[in-house]
Amino acid sequence: MHPIDRPEPAAVTPPLADLLASLRVVSLPLVTRFRGVDHREAALIEGPEGWAEFSPFLEYGDEEAATWLSAALDFAWQPQPKALRTEIPVNATMPAVAADRVPEVLARYDGCRTVKVKVAEPGQTLDDDVARVRAVRAAMGPEGRIRVDANGGWNVDEAEHAAHALAEFDLEYLEQPCATVDELAELRERLHRWDLPIAADESVRKAQDPIAVARAEAADLIVVKAQPLGGVRRALEIVAEAGLPAVVSSALDTSIGLSQGAALAAALPELDFDCGLGTASLLAADVVRDPLVPRGGVIPVGRLTPDPALLDQHAASPERRQWWIARIERCYAVLDGRGEV
Repeated sequence: MHPIDRPEPAAVTPPLADLLASLRVVSLPLVTRFRGVDHREAALIEGPEGWAEFSPFLEYGDEEAATWLSAALDFAWQPQPKALRTEIPVNATMPAVAADRVPEVLARYDGCRTVKVKVAEPGQTLDDDVARVRAVRAAMGPEGRIRVDANGGWNVDEAEHAAHALAEFDLEYLEQPCATVDELAELRERLHRWDLPIAADESVRKAQDPIAVARAEAADLIVVKAQPLGGVRRALEIVAEAGLPAVVSSALDTSIGLSQGAALAAALPELDFDCGLGTASLLAADVVRDPLVPRGGVIPVGRLTPDPALLDQHAASPERRQWWIARIERCYAVLDGRGEV
């Protein structure tokens, strides 16, 4: 593995007032309901290096969200690691929609050869998952790649049963089929003859010790995201420490946030999997004129600047803006307590 190029961070981190001076809060409509919401809220800030995104999901507490703020500060105020590639191959993301909506969703992902299918949705059944994956396989043909993401929604027995039920569709891997590292390790042992890799997502980005899943030999690969892991540089360190192949993904970001993910994917010494950075296709609006939607199955690497008219058009209400300001103030205080600002 090649060494990771990590520029030394600048010594100065921004005062809170500087951070808030450029703050823009947007609310973007989705093309289909995702994670229980119809709109995606995000806070955007500008620093000397350019624009960055802070968009932890609304239900996340301040301790977890503060790490996302650290990522935004790093991207906007610090030079980033050297890019080793100029474009990133990305997968399509299939929300937990009815099977008959699969072609409609896939039509938004130009040239993508891989689809990540959401499964284990609360209120749905395994039969719903099987029907959705079957529809994706029919649309993609035998050479398309399919991975499924349960977001930790199954116990070990349910995950093993689901693996049997989905076996006919030749899955690339199972992403976070169970919630805990111990469960993942047990499932991986049960499936060791299957040649069906296990990918860890929440067990990396929401863990006190993101390397624990690798240490426990509970996963074959890890999913890394720039925002939840504290920025590009920290995510690269986690990948190097884990010693496992990595898939870069996003958290339903605007194109500004996706550019942060693309910077991470571009800096990885090896990139063996299509990345989950095509989710701008799930947004009905964005903050840049040329969104980072897949074209020919890839997105470009590079910093983006939001369009002022789009920021105005999709500005969150004054009440929601104030909510985000208060959240940033609390998260900044958490980072201050950690000695990070």
